Amino acid sequence: MDRPEPITVSQLNRYVKNLIDNDEMLEMVYIRGEISNFKNHYTGHMYFTLKDESSLIKCVMFKTYTSNLNFVPKDGMSVVILGSVSVFERDGVYQIYVKGMEIDGIGALYAEYEKLKAKLEAEGLFDEKNKKKIPLLPKSIGIATSKTGAVIRDIINVTTRRFPNVNLKLFPSAVQGKGAAETIVKAIKYFNEVKNVDVIIIARGGGSLEDLWPFNEEITARAIYESEIPVISAVGHETDYTIADFVADLRAPTPSAAGELAVPEMKELRWKLSENRRKLSLLLGKRLEIAKNKYHHLKDSKVLRDPYWIVKDRILTVQGLEKELANTLYLNIKDNKIRLVKAISMLDTLSPLKTLKRGYSIIEKKEHDGEKHIINSVKDLNSGDLISIVLEDGKKEAKIV
Repeated sequence: MDRPEPITVSQLNRYVKNLIDNDEMLEMVYIRGEISNFKNHYTGHMYFTLKDESSLIKCVMFKTYTSNLNFVPKDGMSVVILGSVSVFERDGVYQIYVKGMEIDGIGALYAEYEKLKAKLEAEGLFDEKNKKKIPLLPKSIGIATSKTGAVIRDIINVTTRRFPNVNLKLFPSAVQGKGAAETIVKAIKYFNEVKNVDVIIIARGGGSLEDLWPFNEEITARAIYESEIPVISAVGHETDYTIADFVADLRAPTPSAAGELAVPEMKELRWKLSENRRKLSLLLGKRLEIAKNKYHHLKDSKVLRDPYWIVKDRILTVQGLEKELANTLYLNIKDNKIRLVKAISMLDTLSPLKTLKRGYSIIEKKEHDGEKHIINSVKDLNSGDLISIVLEDGKKEAKIV
């Protein structure tokens, strides 16, 4: 029996493509499903997978139609699409060429993500005030990720290139599937218990919402929040955001970027040290120049050239003060003498002796009690009274008859 002539792969793909393209039912289909593995290409085209509980199909929406969308598709969204089914002949893959898309609701996983995000945000797990500072130059970095794959290689390559002396400690962790969150939490707790690292990186590559789900679980979020060691989250691509990103002390858009954020570049550090050394040298030079100028100024000052000058200056000052004090005392004494003479003159004018000098006298009467009283009236005198007559030049006793 003769065998048929074999056909090429291209011929087979073309045949299948023609079969599908000629099927009227597949010319325009209206399908409901959940978006995953969404990619918004820089060209404006959108690539994603549409799935339900048990199946999935690849989809592409070209820029011509994406410009008509009034929303941005995301992983986890439940949508209804309108398009045609055809075969991408080169790869032998059949897919839906989407011409229209509208939101049908949010998928269960995405709804769970939003619910947990709102809960943790309300509790303050995302607050900036709770973020710990990433050390400038960590001695050791802990990494929680798969021990195989591009992620760990990228982190090792980036960190060792930037700072060859960096010490990396890997805690192999599952980053996808059931039980992955528990291994990530175990890694974080281990590093906190042994305290052998200065910063922790949790990382994995890109993927769908389901692929990244271990980093959206509550136990992962709380382990990051409770970590005493700063945590850098590097999950997925730049456009992927997980709950771990919001809780972490620092979010890196990619695992490679986490390596760049965790350690400084040695060349840059050396340049900064060199620049700071140069600036410090200039500053010290300026200060030394100022000190020298001050020294020369003091050295040439009159005090140092003639130390006794300041003593002589103080002596002249003291002599001046002594002279001023003597003048003040002399003037005060002179003024007081003048006031004293005036007071004496006034007292002399009022003195009884002055009155006696003008021919007057003072009559004193001695009473029985021995006291003497000045007589102002003849009524105070009686016959037989003994009196004393005080004159300018003396005193005489007399008896009233």
